[in-house]
Parts: sequence; C-alpha cells; structure tokens
Amino acid sequence: MGNLLKVLTCTDLEQEPNFFLDFENAQPTEAEREVWEKVDLVLKDARGILDELQAYKGAGQEIREAIQNPNDEALQKVAWVAVVPLVGKLKKFYQFSQRLEAALHSLLGALTSETYDNPTQNLEREQALAKQFAEILHFTLRFDELKMTNPAIQNDFSYYRRTLSRMRINNTPTEGEKEVNNELANRISLFYADATPMLKTLSDGTTKFVSENKNLPIENTTDCLSTMASVCKVMLETPEYRSRFTSEETVSFCLRVMVGVIILYDYVHPVGAFSKSSKIDMKGCIKVLRDQPPNSVEGLLNALRYTTKHLNDESTNKTIKSMLQQQ
Repeated sequence: MGNLLKVLTCTDLEQEPNFFLDFENAQPTEAEREVWEKVDLVLKDARGILDELQAYKGAGQEIREAIQNPNDEALQKVAWVAVVPLVGKLKKFYQFSQRLEAALHSLLGALTSETYDNPTQNLEREQALAKQFAEILHFTLRFDELKMTNPAIQNDFSYYRRTLSRMRINNTPTEGEKEVNNELANRISLFYADATPMLKTLSDGTTKFVSENKNLPIENTTDCLSTMASVCKVMLETPEYRSRFTSEETVSFCLRVMVGVIILYDYVHPVGAFSKSSKIDMKGCIKVLRDQPPNSVEGLLNALRYTTKHLNDESTNKTIKSMLQQQ
C-alpha cells in the first residue's frame, strides 16, 4: 500500500505538502475496513442518484397546461399525476444528501484523528478512506452541476406545494401528501432553493463536524483539506504523475475533488482559502484549472466564483480575484 501514496521532498519556502495518491486503485486495510464499508454503502447508491438526476425531465408541459386552464379538472389531474412521482424522486435525492453528510462525518472522524502525527500520515495509512472522501466530493460537484442546469426541479416542487395547499383548503383528498408531509416539504424546499444544495450540505456538515468535536483542533480538519488540494494539484500539473492515470476521467475527477476541498476549506477555516495564511496554493490551483480545455472547467471555475465564502473579502489577493474573473 505504501506505493500508492508517495510523499515528495518539497523545496519551496512554504513547504507545501505534495503527494501522489492513487485514486483509481486504493484498497482498504483492516484498520480502515469498518468505516470504509459503511461509506461504501452510500457511494454504491451515488451513481444511481446521478443517473436519475441526469434523466430528470420534469412535468413542465403538464404544469403549463394546468395553469393555463385552471377550470379544466382533467388537466389538473394530469399535472398532479405527473408531478407526484417526480416529487418522490426529489425526496429521494434530499434523503440521500443526509446519508452523504453522515458518511462525510465518518470519514472526517478517521482522516482527522490524532492517531497519527499529521495529515500526511493519516492519508498515507488511510488511502482508501481518502479515496472515498474524494468520491464524495466528486459526486457533490457533479450533482450540483446537473441541478443548476435543470430548472424543472424547483418548478415541479413549487407546483406540488401550491397544489397540495389548495387541495387542503378545498378538503380534496390528497394522495400525494403521503409522499411528502408539510414539515419535510419545508426542508426539501430549502434544500433545492440553494444553487448548490449538495455542496451546502457538505459545507454545513464539515462545519458541524468541527463544532461537535471541540477537543479536536480545527487545524486537523483544515490541514486534511489543504493536503488533499495539494495532492490533486500536483498530480494534475506534473506530467510524470498524470501519466499514471489509466483513464482520462481521472483528470476530471481530480479537478472536481480539488475544487471541492477548496470550497470546504474556505467554509471551515476562520479566514478561508484565499487569505495569505491559507495553506492552499490558490494561484497554483487556479492555474491548473486554466490549463485545462475551457469548456471542461467552466462549471468548476463558477463554483469557486460563486459558492465560496471568502473570495470577496477585502483581504483576498487581487491577483487571485483577477485570475478567477478572466473569461
């Protein structure tokens, strides 16, 4: 297993931690197995969630016809019958976000523990868990990319809530309410109201993990995140390491993971990822993104532009802002 993660000697002044981590083949050790198996159950369902979201077409036409013909009961029924199963899917995606947050807590508990002296050792000895952490980040950014380009999701759910409310007022039997009661509907509505709901779930979950583990220094968590960002940056910018990938998909995987950990770091670290005291080489990470084919990274650049917490702070380096604003 030691071959999977190689710690490199770093000669720059900041002693940036550089790693090669095999995201493609890392397997759990006995020490990792309990957490790994728990998280694996969640990750096995992640692919299906993305497939369902990608195939989500919505009930736009049925809803438009129902709204344009409010007195046509047949059209109202057609729209309702179309929307109810879609709301079942939206509920499933929301409930999966809760499972994902629980999996994140399990991984952070292992990767930030004080069993070892520093994040280098944690990642070196728990590579399969680091890979799962990366897979969660990859899923999260992909989910949010798909959600942002599908307005039908919020339109369908808004129509469902409005219709349900009207049915209650009119004392109409509401079979669809069994799908989502009012309290759950409020939570689901808040979830989808966010531009990047899964990323918000992870950001809030990471912040919650830090606040619930007051005996654990916050640096354990932020150093884990900054180390992972360095892992990805070095693998992407170094031809020798990049050539070890057996699939081109691993490049987009690394890019998403790098951006995901930067955003989490920006939420958890007191002054964020863009300050001078940040342990993430933001200029280097942005350069790596800029070096990719433009169409392949615009969504990731937008994630840094619009979903980070501290980018617009006065303390943020102007060069970093400029690098991100370039089209």
